[in-house]
Amino acid sequence: MKGRSISSVKALEIVDNRGMPTVRVRVRTENGCSGTADVPCGSSTGTYEARELRDGDERYRGKGVRKAIHNIEEFIAPRLLGMDTTRQRDIDLMMIDLDGTKNKSKLGANATLGVSAAVAHAGAASCGLPLYRYLNAHAYMLPVPQSCMVNGGLHAGNDLEFQEYCVMPVGARSLAEAVRLLSEINLSCKDLLAEKYGKGATNAGEDGGFAPPMKSAREAMDFLYRAVHKAGFENEVVYGIDVAATHFYDKDRRKYLLEGTEKDRDEMIAFLKDLVKEYPGIVSLEDPLFEDDYEGTSLITRELEGTMIIGDDFFTTNIHRVRKGVMEKASNAVLWKPNMIGTVTEAFETAHYAMQHGFSVVVSERSGATEDTTLSDLTVALNAGVIKVGGIRGSERGSEYNRFIEIEDELGTSAAYAGRNFDKTKP
Repeated sequence: MKGRSISSVKALEIVDNRGMPTVRVRVRTENGCSGTADVPCGSSTGTYEARELRDGDERYRGKGVRKAIHNIEEFIAPRLLGMDTTRQRDIDLMMIDLDGTKNKSKLGANATLGVSAAVAHAGAASCGLPLYRYLNAHAYMLPVPQSCMVNGGLHAGNDLEFQEYCVMPVGARSLAEAVRLLSEINLSCKDLLAEKYGKGATNAGEDGGFAPPMKSAREAMDFLYRAVHKAGFENEVVYGIDVAATHFYDKDRRKYLLEGTEKDRDEMIAFLKDLVKEYPGIVSLEDPLFEDDYEGTSLITRELEGTMIIGDDFFTTNIHRVRKGVMEKASNAVLWKPNMIGTVTEAFETAHYAMQHGFSVVVSERSGATEDTTLSDLTVALNAGVIKVGGIRGSERGSEYNRFIEIEDELGTSAAYAGRNFDKTKP
């Protein structure tokens, strides 16, 4: 329709929750509708994810995004003008072809995703629909939040190698109730940390979890168990850990440098198996091994049957890597981050392929985020069972939680909270 044709594309350099630059894109249509999207950015990035484009000059210590904005306004925008904003796939394929690289390194994944997501919003607005309904007429599922309560690794300044220790309120009856449980558990964490380590331990890491002076995975899990008990939700909560093993793996020595010791692959698997046995509430492990270890990941997936083994840096939301994982039975779940691949179309293709082959899809935010709530709508559009949405603190996280509450209210009696059925790999 002529009224849905794109009339303008505008990009801005804004800042995220870390004070770092990122891209905001606004797409307008001839019928007066518009869509806006901000691009999230990660601190711990995988080798195989699509490349965001940074300026590399003196501004923002080289992290400016003027080059990406230039590419949007000089190369992408002229090709978009006059295109029907509802032709999402055609638009995304045009950008993929225009970039011409395997990892978006020419235009920048921050340029292509910003445009792709803004086009989706504009398309939804031009149809008079919320984004989740525009992308999927049968959207109904509200996901279980996998909420980070303790940060480590590259997301915190402490001695924990594992990146995130999360709680999942599977026993809640609704998404809104799940948020209440997380808020009360967060308060319990704060009380216990201040009591044991002092007020300084209640500071937050990049994902909104606490960043206390802990030194081991068991210390972190013991603490989480106590906090959940204090809040009174032992029977309503399970746990997930983002191991992020690539970031403490020494490639040259082929060893994991964990808690003051070196571990080979077998020792690392044994460590994780013991941890899951000792804390049976752990239901998911993310990136338990180095990002290229398909053989080892296949082994731990088999030996920890019943546990979600999630591929983040391992898959980078890339359908080609997921295909290999499916073939080799390495992992059973995909961590889904649209900015890892660079367009809405590619991200959805990866998710649908994973689901068709019995893998769960766990949607995830990035550590660098704004108050943009696109990810909440995308999650509901996928009917995904889990979202890693960060801690319950900070407006960039709170906006996502609040958007889910709003969607749940909009869906009314047709809404379903994933709850204990969060793992789509199980019947």
